[in-house]
Parts: sequence; structure tokens; C-alpha cells
Amino acid sequence: MTDPIHTVQNQPPPLDAHDLFASDAALQEAVAREGAGWASSRIQSAATKFNSARNFELARQANEHRPVLRTHDSHGRRSDICEFHPAWHELMELAVGAGLIALPWTEDTDGAQVARAAIHYLYSQVEVGTECPIAMSFGAVPVLRKYAGDVPDISSVWLPGLLSNEYDARFVPADQKNGLLIGMGMTERQGGSDVRENISFAAPVGRRGPGQCYRIRGHKWFFSAPMCDAFLVTAQTDGGVACFLVPRFADDGTLNTLRFQRLKDKLGNHSNASSEVELHDASGWMLGEEGRGVATIIEMAAHTRLDCVLATSGMQRRALALALHHARHRHAFGGPLIEKPMMRNVLCDLAVESEATTVLAMRLARTFDDNASDHDRALGRVLTPAAKFHVCKRGPQFAAEAMEVHGGNGYVEDSELPRIYREMPLLSIWEGSGNVMCLDVLRAIGRDRATLEALHAELESAHGMDSRLDRLIDKLNSIAAKGADQWDGRRLAHAISLTLQGALLVRHAPSAIAEAFCATRLADTDWGASFGTREQDACSSEILERAGAT
Repeated sequence: MTDPIHTVQNQPPPLDAHDLFASDAALQEAVAREGAGWASSRIQSAATKFNSARNFELARQANEHRPVLRTHDSHGRRSDICEFHPAWHELMELAVGAGLIALPWTEDTDGAQVARAAIHYLYSQVEVGTECPIAMSFGAVPVLRKYAGDVPDISSVWLPGLLSNEYDARFVPADQKNGLLIGMGMTERQGGSDVRENISFAAPVGRRGPGQCYRIRGHKWFFSAPMCDAFLVTAQTDGGVACFLVPRFADDGTLNTLRFQRLKDKLGNHSNASSEVELHDASGWMLGEEGRGVATIIEMAAHTRLDCVLATSGMQRRALALALHHARHRHAFGGPLIEKPMMRNVLCDLAVESEATTVLAMRLARTFDDNASDHDRALGRVLTPAAKFHVCKRGPQFAAEAMEVHGGNGYVEDSELPRIYREMPLLSIWEGSGNVMCLDVLRAIGRDRATLEALHAELESAHGMDSRLDRLIDKLNSIAAKGADQWDGRRLAHAISLTLQGALLVRHAPSAIAEAFCATRLADTDWGASFGTREQDACSSEILERAGAT
């Protein structure tokens, strides 16, 4: 007779043999369609390297053992060092080595941004906290390139260090390191997203203007990734808000006067350090002109917003894979969960959502390519904030539903799902919260005729393929043409994202996926109160098979 005390029954095995890329048909097709088919073997190699029991264990450890701030050494001298668990450093080495900072800037090939986006999406299925310094370092590259002629060390030290594909955790001056990271400091207590309300002030040491050294005095309420080697920081000047490159070490090798006050105790994102800092006349080199600081740093923010979309889509895919795996192996009420009609409805709905998010994310990545067409660049100006708003808003609900598939097991920390669930809201807040994204959508379509024309042309490519999509395209074109006010900003951002998702799916996805999406997200139905409320159809097997439920 079986001993019920020590026998484990009806529990799914670990999800170790799951190939992150080969099992993801939507990602494979999007990579090829958006111009990165040449990188498929590199993406597959990254997927194989990422998907190991050891890496998922490292992710658990990095989040369980949070970073610690050491403001002083044992003799009372300022040190301001952020210490991380060894698991963090291994994950950072994995991410940097995969090209998540350097790939699109060193690979002069069409689709380089899409290739990097696919690898980022795959890495997001392992751990997201380490992506904060990765995303900012990635986004800092185009900013530093633009002003390399103004600050000599950018070309000789900062860019080579960012593009090295080598992670160097040592706390030493930048010119002694083999790899570098860049963080960001914009937010202040009184202003939040309204950077123009900054009261930190920068005064020139000698001459004023681009490339000159300033002394910055003030406080930053959120100072991202304090382990970085330098930061892009905004501060007021006599000529308005400006952007500065602020290194951790001064030219003479001593610590720059960044005085870290504490690390934020956050809901999630536990592996990553977010801090408050005082700048006591810290040295910084101006990038761009006085009064143009927001415009300077927004290019970095645009790239980090892309990464928020990619991380959300990657975590959705991981949550879906875990839910499918559990439902295949868990038996209840006389059979596998995945055979229960209501559970199949939920899983199909999650699979459709994940695919729609994936194709939108890869389409967005293509608009960032160095060789992007004028159409793509114009489309990216509205799609970046719209996708960041819509996709990241959907993330927490998606994670909660995937968690519920597991029942109580999904709510305990032994599972990956609580960590995924806690990360999701942050990606909606990071780099501009929902209303800020919607304001950017309104500005993009209100000020730039080319952006409106690009959006119209992108949607017209799918016009006539589905009547429900046609109605939304026509409605969206009408709203965009006459202009929308702030009251309707969120509705407009959702509509743009949903319509573009629908257009991509009806053009490129299997009919079962496209039909399920249009019948729920675009039609006037009662869908939306929760996942799993779509009407019954005969396509569930096809949808689940495509999602990897084999």
C-alpha cells in the first residue's frame, strides 16, 4: 500500500526541457517577418543558454537576497557601494554576454534591433530585475553617440565600455574596466514625471555649454541602478533643464560626490536596486544644450520603453508556458485540467493575448532599427507610448490569471509566478506611467502629420480582411483625424494598440488566432471581465497546440 505521507502524486514535473525559442511559433515567425531571420541561430543559441534549471535558480536567489547599500567603510569613509548576491552578477554576465546592450549598435545589419528584441524577450522569461541597468545602458548608447564630439571620454572610454559584451562588476573608475553600465536620474520629490519641475541645479565650473563640466547640487527621489558606472542626470541651469553624464568616479580617481541615502523597499523587482541620492556638487558633463535636457534624455527613455514592452511580453510568455505545463500534468475531477472546457477557454485566451503582445513587440522593435524606413520611424513615434501603455497595463491581469491556473501553488514563493506578478505593475510605471504614455500618444498624432499618415497606412494594409477590425480602423482614423483630448487619451492608446495587434494577426497569424482575437478584443461582446469568457468554438486545440501545449 502506498504511504500517503511521503508519496508525491499529481504534481507536474519541472519545466526544464522547454525550448524557449523552438516552442514559440509566434516569435519565430515575427523574427523572420520583421527582418531578423539572419539571427535565428544566434537567438536559438541564446534561448538554449538561458533555459537552464541553474539560471532559474539564480533568478530565485537574486530576488531572495536583495542588494544592500554600504554608505561607509569600516573607518567611516564614504563608500556608497551597492552589494549584490553572486547570483545577480552571474545573471548580469549572462545578459551582457548575450548582447542585450551592444548587439544592435555593433551589428550593422537590417533587423538588428529585432534580433536584440527577441533575445531580450527570451531573457525576460528568466529574470527581469537585472534588465534595469541593461535597458538603460542600451538606451544610453544613441545619446552618447550623438554627443561624442563634445565629451572626449565618450569615444575613448564610455562607448567602448558599453559595447564590449563583457560584464565587469568591479567598483573602479571607468577607464580601468572591461565593461560599463549607465543608469539614470530624473525623478525628484516635488516633480515625479514632470521633469521640468526639477530643483536640482547645475552650475558651470568654467565655460557654459555642451561638453562642459558642471557641478550639480540636489536630490533625486528615484535614482535607477546605483551600481552603474555613470548616470544620465537632469538638472536645472540658468538656461533651463539640461542633461549631464555623471560618473561614479571623478577624473582624479576619487569618488564623485553622489551620496546614496537608501535603497527603495519595493513591492517587487527585488533583485534590482533603486535608490535615493543627494548630489553634493557632483561633477557632470553636459550633453546637448541648456534647456534641452528633456529632449536629450527622452531618446534614452524611448529605448527603455521598448524594453518595458519586451519584458512584459516575455513574462507573459513564461507565465503562459507555466500555466500550460501545469494544466497538462495536473489531474482534477477525473482528467487533466487542460481537457476541462472552462480551463481550455482560459488557456486559449491567454495564448491569444500572448501572441498578440509578441507580434506587436517585434513590430515595435523594427521601428527602432538604424536602417528603419521613414514610415517605420514615424509609426514608432506613436506606437512606442501606445504599446508601452496597453501591453504593460495588461501584464498584471495576465499574470494573475496564469497564477490562478495553478491554484494555491501559484501563490507561494516556491513558484516563479509571484515574482512575475510583482514585476508586471512596475513595467507600467517605469519610464513614464500610463497617463504620461497617453499624453505622448496625443502629442505624436497631434503634432506630426507624418505619424498620423504612418498609422493610417499601417492599418490600411489589413483593411478589408475582417469586418470587426475594419470598424475599429475606421473609428480610429476618425478620432485621430479630428483629434482627441486628454479625457480620451487612454481609450485612444488602447485602440491604437488593439487595432495594430488585430492588423498584424489577420495578416500573419493562423486563422484560429486571428479569429479569436477579433471576436473578443475587437467585437462588441461581453468579453473582458476576465480571461476565458470568449464564446465556444472549435479552434481550442489549434490555439493550444500553437502555444506549445504538446
